Amino acid sequence: MSESAVSETHSFRPIRVAVIGAGPAGVYASDILAKSQKKHDLRFSIDLFDRYPAPFGLIRYGVAPDHPRIKGIVKALHKVMDRGDIRLLGNVNIGTDLSIKDLREHYDAVIFATGAIKDAELDIPGVDLEGSFGAADFVSWYDGHPDYPREWPLEAEQIAVIGNGNVALDVARVLSKHADDLLMTEIPEGVYQGLQASPVTDVHVFGRRGPAQVKFTPLELRELSHSRDVDIVLNEEDFDFDEASDEEIKTNNQVKTMVNTLANWMVEQEERAASDEPEASRRLHLHFLHQPVEILEGKNDDGSGTGKVAGIRFERMELDGTGNVAGTGEYLDYDVQAVYRAVGYLGSEVEGIPFDERKGVIRNEEGRVLDEQGRHIPGTYATGWIKRGPVGLIGHTKGDALETIDCLLSDAGRLPQAQNPEEDAITALLESRGVEYTTWEGWLRLDAHEVSLGSAATESGPVQRERVKVVPREDMVRISRA
Repeated sequence: MSESAVSETHSFRPIRVAVIGAGPAGVYASDILAKSQKKHDLRFSIDLFDRYPAPFGLIRYGVAPDHPRIKGIVKALHKVMDRGDIRLLGNVNIGTDLSIKDLREHYDAVIFATGAIKDAELDIPGVDLEGSFGAADFVSWYDGHPDYPREWPLEAEQIAVIGNGNVALDVARVLSKHADDLLMTEIPEGVYQGLQASPVTDVHVFGRRGPAQVKFTPLELRELSHSRDVDIVLNEEDFDFDEASDEEIKTNNQVKTMVNTLANWMVEQEERAASDEPEASRRLHLHFLHQPVEILEGKNDDGSGTGKVAGIRFERMELDGTGNVAGTGEYLDYDVQAVYRAVGYLGSEVEGIPFDERKGVIRNEEGRVLDEQGRHIPGTYATGWIKRGPVGLIGHTKGDALETIDCLLSDAGRLPQAQNPEEDAITALLESRGVEYTTWEGWLRLDAHEVSLGSAATESGPVQRERVKVVPREDMVRISRA
């Protein structure tokens, strides 16, 4: 069927589309779809669902609070949602509040943008010891995620962070930073109190490859040096470069920038050692060419295990000429009392939607969701990390959403027809089930409330605070639905 024919078919109503997940991926997909209507002579009615009472997903619950530039993306997302042509329905969980069957009954198409929030596994002995944590869980704690405990066991003086991506640096920076220096952010009060009581002196970040192969960005790296009273410590033996590394430094400006930054810090470290400058009270160590082998358990006086982290063992690696690494057979132990695993994220399965357990993504081809036989499930799509895995920066999500929406537009003549497409039907269903859903107007109320908490904290505290984040789900819902 041609697009003009589709337009005639839907002349009595717009094509109903549900987008599941109100993070950057979901908002970008909704925005592109809404803006495509005139060009393609189609009409869409878009509902954007989220399991949380507030929108913006990863930006609100996955980015460190001291990232004001990245948090600025919220302003762009806010502008999209504030137009009024996309309806937000928050505090709705797909699988319990609404089923896939419900979505197919009320919408002609469904786009899944549920992201990736689980920690990827690290399969080494000792990973289940007390004091071994997933980075995603820690990020959710310090970002005030409503579904996570509000206390975190910050008892270690020496900490290991495994990983060489942006999340690893975020975790290391928050762990090593003085809590008072986070007060100017939207950090929840309980998180501030927890970090303030932390006895940490040393945070070690370990990567298995060399400085030219790291996965973080120059911005993330430079931010480490902005922490007050925290010395960055590097080891000269970690700065090994093979032919592939040298080529990357010559041809990739981002790699060149990061290697130069690390080299400058090495010089500053030598200058500090040669001067009378007092040491900082905390240190952030960056290690390269370290492959984790085992998380070590502490021992009681009788030789039995304590069940707690007491150290971590690595195999020393070496570059093989191609930028990859091979083991040397040399093992190094570090005394730490906590280990944070930042080795990647995995998406979570949506009940009733084909899922690739190994990759942690919804099975799809260019955004079209596929069944077990590899056939496109009509009217079903995916975008963002649940589509391609947790790779790329937030800005890459726009291009990803464009590919998915292009597929939906080309399929417009073949979309299954919703049985109950009225806009009020889905909200009536939620109300009949006692679901306290939130709306964009509710977010504006919650947003204003958090800003007012920031103003009150500014008047009574030592620094200016833009906002203080509300954490309990029930409080977010109450304020939003007031």
